[in-house]
Amino acid sequence: MSKAKNLQTGHIGLNVTDLDRSIAFYREVFDFEVLGEGKDGERRWAFLGRDSRLVVTLWQQSEGTFASALPGLHHLSFQVDTVEEIRATEEVLRSLGATFAYDGVVPHGETGTSGGIFFTDPDGIRLEIYASTGADPADAPTSNAPTCGFF
Repeated sequence: MSKAKNLQTGHIGLNVTDLDRSIAFYREVFDFEVLGEGKDGERRWAFLGRDSRLVVTLWQQSEGTFASALPGLHHLSFQVDTVEEIRATEEVLRSLGATFAYDGVVPHGETGTSGGIFFTDPDGIRLEIYASTGADPADAPTSNAPTCGFF
């Protein structure tokens, strides 16, 4: 049996409570385009991506909010090239009234230069946008573990 040599994450599927609200959020924050939409009975779905590449699928088939205390997804992380891109997205999120785990761009670890912002989508799904360099090498919100692990 051979192992795949170029294994990459494909797309991510998320259960949401209000498809229209989630489409608007992900389009505004991530500049995704709607690649497709459909309905199967009561379930609605949307494919979102960039440059015809699927990144996120949204499935309107749940109730309540994201349960971080249960097994499953911890958070989704998206990488950008610069801290300036993170800060621009942070402004968009603030205009949308998003909830942040920490204030501003924070390093991933003590005195590290990789870092990002940590926030939730309308259903409480934890999201991160980060850059591999450019964060101020300041004290991290958590001193003995990765910042992204504790929000």
